[in-house]
Amino acid sequence: MAERGCPLEAVPLPAEVRESLAELELELSEGDITQKGYEKKRAKLLARYAPLIQGADPSLQAESRLPGPAPSTAPALRPQKPRPSNTRDERFRSDVHTEAVQAALAKYRERKMPMPSKRRSALAPASAEAYTPPDLHADPPDVTTGLGQPRHAYRERPQPASGRGAPRAGSGSVLETAGGVPVNSRVSSKIQQLLNTLKRPKRPPLKEFFVDDFEELLEVQQPDPNQPKPEGSQMAVLKGEPLAASTAWPPSLLAALRQWGTTQPRAPCLTALDTAGKATCTLTYGKLWSRSLKLAYTLLNKLTSKNERLLKPGDRVALVFPNSDPVMFTVAFYGCLLAELVPVPIEVPLTRKDAGSQQIGFLLGSCGVALALTTDACQKGLPKAQTGEVATFKGWPPLTWLVIDGKHLTKPPKDWHPSAQDVGAGTAYIEYKTSKEGSTVGVAVSHASLLAQCQALTQACGYAEAETLTNVLDFKRDAGLWHGVLTSVMNRMHVVSVPYALMKVNPLSWIQKVCAYKARAALVKSRDMHWSLLAQRGQRDVSLSSLRMLIVADGANPWSISSCDAFLNVFQSRGLRPEVVCPCATSPEALTVAIRRPPDLGGPPPRRAVLSMGGLSHGVIRVDAEEKLSVLTVQDVGQVMPGASVCVVKVEGTPYLCKTDEVGEICVNSSTAAAAYYGLLGITKSVFETVPVTVAGAPVSDRPFTRTGLLGFIGPDDLVFVVGKLDGLMVVGARRHNADDIVATALAVEPMKFVYRGRIAVFSVTVLHDDRIVLVAEQRPDASEEDSFQWMSRVLQAIDSIHQVGVYCLALVPANTLPKAPLGGIHISETKQRFLEGVLHPCNVLMCPHTCVTNLPKPRQKQPEVGPASMIVGNLVAGKRIAQASGRELTHLEDSDQARKFLFLPDVLQWRAHTTPEHPLFLLLNAKGTVTSTATCVQLHKRAERVAAALTEKARLSAGAHVALVYPPGLELIAAFYGCLYCGCVPVTVRPPHPQNLATTLPTVKMIVEVSTSACVLTTQAIMRLLKSKEAAATVDVRTWPTILDTDDIPKKKLGSIFRPPSPDVLAYLDFSVSTTGILAGVKMSHAATSALCRSIKLQCELYPSRQIAICLDPYCGLGFALWCLCSVYSGHQSVLVPPPELESNVSLWLWAVSQYKARVTFCSYSVMEMCARGLGAQTAVLRTKGVNLSCVRTCMVVAEERPRIALTQSFSKLFRDLGLPARAVSTTFGCRVNVAICLQGTAGPDPTTVYVDTRALRHDRVRLVERGSPHSLPLTESGKILPGVKVIIAHTETKGPLGDSHLGEIWVSSPHNATGYYTVYGEEGLQADHFSARLSFGDTQTVWARTGFLGFLRRTELTDASGERHDALYVVGSLDETLELRGMRYHPIDIEASVIRAHRSVAECAVFTWTNLLVVVVELDGLEQDALDLVALVTNVVLEEHHLVVGVVVIVDPGVIPINSRGEKQRMHLRDGFLADQLDPIYVAYNM
Repeated sequence: MAERGCPLEAVPLPAEVRESLAELELELSEGDITQKGYEKKRAKLLARYAPLIQGADPSLQAESRLPGPAPSTAPALRPQKPRPSNTRDERFRSDVHTEAVQAALAKYRERKMPMPSKRRSALAPASAEAYTPPDLHADPPDVTTGLGQPRHAYRERPQPASGRGAPRAGSGSVLETAGGVPVNSRVSSKIQQLLNTLKRPKRPPLKEFFVDDFEELLEVQQPDPNQPKPEGSQMAVLKGEPLAASTAWPPSLLAALRQWGTTQPRAPCLTALDTAGKATCTLTYGKLWSRSLKLAYTLLNKLTSKNERLLKPGDRVALVFPNSDPVMFTVAFYGCLLAELVPVPIEVPLTRKDAGSQQIGFLLGSCGVALALTTDACQKGLPKAQTGEVATFKGWPPLTWLVIDGKHLTKPPKDWHPSAQDVGAGTAYIEYKTSKEGSTVGVAVSHASLLAQCQALTQACGYAEAETLTNVLDFKRDAGLWHGVLTSVMNRMHVVSVPYALMKVNPLSWIQKVCAYKARAALVKSRDMHWSLLAQRGQRDVSLSSLRMLIVADGANPWSISSCDAFLNVFQSRGLRPEVVCPCATSPEALTVAIRRPPDLGGPPPRRAVLSMGGLSHGVIRVDAEEKLSVLTVQDVGQVMPGASVCVVKVEGTPYLCKTDEVGEICVNSSTAAAAYYGLLGITKSVFETVPVTVAGAPVSDRPFTRTGLLGFIGPDDLVFVVGKLDGLMVVGARRHNADDIVATALAVEPMKFVYRGRIAVFSVTVLHDDRIVLVAEQRPDASEEDSFQWMSRVLQAIDSIHQVGVYCLALVPANTLPKAPLGGIHISETKQRFLEGVLHPCNVLMCPHTCVTNLPKPRQKQPEVGPASMIVGNLVAGKRIAQASGRELTHLEDSDQARKFLFLPDVLQWRAHTTPEHPLFLLLNAKGTVTSTATCVQLHKRAERVAAALTEKARLSAGAHVALVYPPGLELIAAFYGCLYCGCVPVTVRPPHPQNLATTLPTVKMIVEVSTSACVLTTQAIMRLLKSKEAAATVDVRTWPTILDTDDIPKKKLGSIFRPPSPDVLAYLDFSVSTTGILAGVKMSHAATSALCRSIKLQCELYPSRQIAICLDPYCGLGFALWCLCSVYSGHQSVLVPPPELESNVSLWLWAVSQYKARVTFCSYSVMEMCARGLGAQTAVLRTKGVNLSCVRTCMVVAEERPRIALTQSFSKLFRDLGLPARAVSTTFGCRVNVAICLQGTAGPDPTTVYVDTRALRHDRVRLVERGSPHSLPLTESGKILPGVKVIIAHTETKGPLGDSHLGEIWVSSPHNATGYYTVYGEEGLQADHFSARLSFGDTQTVWARTGFLGFLRRTELTDASGERHDALYVVGSLDETLELRGMRYHPIDIEASVIRAHRSVAECAVFTWTNLLVVVVELDGLEQDALDLVALVTNVVLEEHHLVVGVVVIVDPGVIPINSRGEKQRMHLRDGFLADQLDPIYVAYNM
């Protein structure tokens, strides 16, 4: 009671109250009462003493309670009130083990693990106070807290709208964390808990290591120098007693059947029971003989087609009989033997897709089965096809079904006798066996082995004629078949068969039948003993005194000892003698391996061994007396079978004999063993023809041995001990663990009211070249989320403590959802398959990769950097050129006169309005494809004049004032832009807020207006109303807007004079954009840079007044803005403008426009391309009928500031190839903040090239070119051609020295159209001077470069460009700001995301980021919410396998949660802040331990 807290200590409670409390504790621990009921009853008991323990919150007290009864009181109470001992599955019962687990858990009491969070409801959106103006004294403001670039409706995703610094209403305490981001305490405290649990050093200290350039060497587990090693002498082969030759055995099994069928026809052979326990039918030996004959005659003579017999001797026939019909099965089995056919007994398929049914189909197919025998009732219950025939099951060969009830069979003529030869090496029957991996094989047993097995069992068990045997096992295979169908007939025994269905209704039925029939032997599993223990309370009249042998068929399960002990304990008083309990060990390959015999049959006294689990995990036997925490108590499974020899060999490699104190695989040489795996020669040789050898390499016998798949050793008195099965063996690191032992430990974690006891599966999966343990259990429906999680974390701790092994994944699934094996239990291989395919659908998952995965490659340590000078010398010595490239020279390309004339865009527009007034420059389309407005040169000039007049007169702005243009994509935006230039103002284009999403999009508008110090906002009437609306007031302070002018109805006014800048370096416009890392950066573009940009694009794309180009881009920043607003005026070509939001209602608008206007050149963004690929992929035929033809396109360019998305561009090209899109047309561009257009494919020059690089080398900042399709290869395509006048060099990120060809470094650019700097109010460009005026530290130190912030490399190709020079390709790898520095290596998020998206079909999108060195993976689920947890393990696995990284947190969200900007780029930092501020409303958050 000490754990209850001090109030109880202080009050001496009366003895009877303390007793009642202890009983309550016991009930709670054993799951007989709910927590609520427990608290109610406890409060009632303590009500009289309430004043003495006031203020103690029962729920708080309950939390600190030790699970299970208080150790001091429980044992004393047990005798006073017998209670059902259903604490857990008795197969795995061991009080010693339970105590050990409790002791182990006590050590962990203090550790708290972060509980995963499941969705409850959408959280309330953030309040208005969340927004604070940015600090204007800093570098480009960081808006990572969600004041992201708002986006168009066409891909509008909710962005977390949290500001920086200000506490949010109702969010409790707000923590300031790295970077000053406010963090919701709930998420961050969980992350803190996670970090705390990870602080325990799990990994061995790192040894000295070297950095290999390319191979990331996985850490090899070094053997522990202190691990126990076997010290005994080499074992000798153990021989069983000889088969008694004197006994007059019948010459064959069929001879015995014939003898009993004709001489003792009335003798009972088999009694079948119904679910009420009544005998439905007793088959006599006479009936068995006559019916089997009848069946054999029918099979041989009546199944004909075209006068040919359907079956030949030796053909295989499937036996499909339910577990409740042993009579028909036995008739069918012997009928097949008489007809010289080979029976293949299988389970009855209940549905079209039973667990493992496909594998059974494979077995039937490989055995060449064409006929299936069944009963009338069973056939009626099988799933039917529409024709009324039995359905074809998944993976099954076509079968003919034959019903063998009496009326369907033909009586043979009097003189007919079967010519069955049932001796020798021919196959008698095939028994199916399912391997650990789930594949099903057929074990072929010969006639000679069958007979020898019956003789050996008769001798070992002392079976006598007319004895009664109660059989609870499956009679179709294994011991149930060998004892209950074969050996019994040989000895004219009477078998009472108890079906599984009856055991479920009445677990005592088999004991009642032993008592009623005075059975001498019974054949059970430990499960049956455990069930009868639970049910025996009221039964006083049963007696087991008639039993001389109680054969426990699964004695090979080391945990069966607890069932045997408990059963003996209870039933000794009812006549059960201790020596009667006879565990045995069986294997499908060797049949019965060993069986314990009663003393009257010459058996030695039984033995048991208490073994150290630590020793067993190293394959060594150590008897452990003092260390109670991790021991395994095993009982012997008796002696070797008569006529057999047994030895124990090493599990892997050459079958050397083990030492006497070493665990190995038991091998048998005996005439009773099976012959082969049917039709599988390769594995047959390795299993059935093993030749054990001594250390010297000498074979121990001239006859081959059969491997049994049982792990064990030979103990004292030549008794066989089994400690596990090869199928349940999991080798983690260098140690071996047995699945059954792990299950036993899990079941010993009390209280067991969270999961079902018999429904736990443990298996291993291979992740990163090692086995990882997975534990799956069925959760009880009444278990709460928190309770289950507590139970899971305690199971992890118990297994860690007792087995010194980490569990990789622990999953709880809803009740009754795990695939069942035919006779109850769990179908392990099917469960494993579902886990790996992501269709297990768990309701709770706990992953522990941090503790389990200890073989990750060593973290890379930065080597001392080679200096820039040495690098240049090294490149020269290696014959590599410096990575530098440039576009065509501008001076050669055009008349410098014209360049001077076109220096200022306002001048160009005036000149065009004067010389070609009616030449159309712009066409704007709406969703229906109709032209809503156009602008000729003169129209645009006049509109611009009107805007300029309004700015000078209405807003009274002077030259140099900043004006925010808040317009939807259209011609008003272009007119307003030129209007600003006409009066000398500096325009700033801003995306308008989204009316349906003001809360997240309006703060960004406000922020840009403030950061750019705009003195006026130009917009439309509709947007002006929106900016001043009540809804807007809820998000921002509408009183602080500068002057807002709407340009819808401004009067026609001619401008007195158009402003002419004093020099080309004067600021022309500001370009603001939010980077993917959440930085809001405005760059300054001078008049000179603006005209240089237009000139380069004009030359690259060959743009002339006669050309038409189609643009489907956002016109607010970067190259999109330049193409939409600037280029047409400069080059005079006509731009067909397609606003991306219009694609929401008409996806095909852009492609239709390209086709309609026969555009040779078109520009789009990735989001537009993705919309078309997704929305139109299946509709190309419809588009063709509408006349869409894309053969006019010379080049279609995706405007982007990222690594080219090859998969998307290639799928787009393939999809629209049918519409005439040329295969080589699609290409990408590359620009960034410092220079919006560095590369652009243009119309001339070689096609873009693609190379394949090694992803592992990229992590080390190296480029290693590999062949296409090689492992770890990543395709990179060049980002278009370098523009005229642009020079590019690759510089080292740290030393700033130039790098050689094909070396990864930062891309630096020098060009007349570089931006002139970041815009900040107080001119603190110094902070970023480095970005715009960088110089190399070595080599050409004079040129001024701008740093793009992108990693990439230059590679000289074999192609030639227009000037005849060899072409230099620029490959962009990714943004430096976005890279994740983990384990000393550099990862690009896009690579991890690509792996995650491939992991499961339900992953719609994915984004990754790091938080306090934890990798967080956010996954959008495109499926049902209840399937969300399937993704956790798959995501963790794939990132481990492909990137050698451990995922810290997996967040599963709805589709559309990951914010994406107008260019189609993921805003990972917004996402991070939304996650930390708890605004994502995730479906599930898993914190990996």
